[in-house]
Amino acid sequence: MRVRFATRLMWPALPGCLAALLGVSGAALAQEIRVREHVEVPRVLVDARVVDRRGDAIGSLTARDFRVLVDGRPALLESVEWVEGTQPFAEGLTPEQAIGTGAQAAPPGRLVVFFFQADFAQVRLSGLMRMKARAITFLNTLQPTDRVAVLSFDSHLRFRQDFTRDRESLETAIHRSIMFGGEEHVAASPCPSLVPSFDFAAAVKAASPETALLVVARALEKLPGAKSLVYFGWGLGQLSGGSVLRRVTMGRDYAPARAALARARASVFAIDVTDADYHDLEAGLEQVAADTGGFYAKTNLFPDQAMTRLEGALAGHYVLVVVRPDGPHGTHAISIEVSSKEWTVLARSTYDD
Repeated sequence: MRVRFATRLMWPALPGCLAALLGVSGAALAQEIRVREHVEVPRVLVDARVVDRRGDAIGSLTARDFRVLVDGRPALLESVEWVEGTQPFAEGLTPEQAIGTGAQAAPPGRLVVFFFQADFAQVRLSGLMRMKARAITFLNTLQPTDRVAVLSFDSHLRFRQDFTRDRESLETAIHRSIMFGGEEHVAASPCPSLVPSFDFAAAVKAASPETALLVVARALEKLPGAKSLVYFGWGLGQLSGGSVLRRVTMGRDYAPARAALARARASVFAIDVTDADYHDLEAGLEQVAADTGGFYAKTNLFPDQAMTRLEGALAGHYVLVVVRPDGPHGTHAISIEVSSKEWTVLARSTYDD
């Protein structure tokens, strides 16, 4: 990606609803953008979470605590900013500050998507029921300004609830998410809303969870700031091979879904609901978490531990600005190291340019 810089990190133009929210005219925004076009430089923006062994977030780190590798070679880390989960505005900028620096203003609070992969098989249904209750309890840990959307997948992708802070609406949507069918018309919430950018026709045609993730990711791209997608499911990909050479192959829409999730700055936290110590399709869940900067957690033995880890991961994140190394364009591996081996970094594993 190419990021504009002035005194602070520059972002793309404001979406219409946020521009209206801030009372900024389209002409003023266009003028602001034109002024900065001549300083456009190539940068890579990476959202990274640093957690300890218990899953608690580590804050207050500086650029000296990080080392970034691109395709295995050290890359220049230009800046690091810690964004507290309790900050009243995403990225730590008020709407006025965002406009003053040319940044894209994000709405107050965090944006979290609950995605439920429904199934009636007993080994999965019992786990879904267990984690449905935990998901509802998890709502108590969110800040008053946080907003949650709910989607589910069975035979296709279903939009259950737009971003909202209303506890009753969210509980109703979560209960419906573990059942097949029963989809109703989704009313658009006040800004931010997923409805305007959501492709309902594509959702009906989404016959695999990989395709469903692609539809959700493309809708999330239109909203500013970092997001968290909590995937309550039992697997991704398809199992092939015999009893000896078994492997999991991700669907053809997984690669574009991964790229869209990166553009949306959405991390996937894969919460495995299967009642088993091991199963083949957990490999797909592990992959999407590693690719997007989330984590994978089993829930058959310690379901509360997975949600405690989630709470810790959402407590805050770092925004890293990395100078893109010279070289051919394409997909590049990126890894982030920190100063202590006691900590774990959660960040996406690739970027495209």
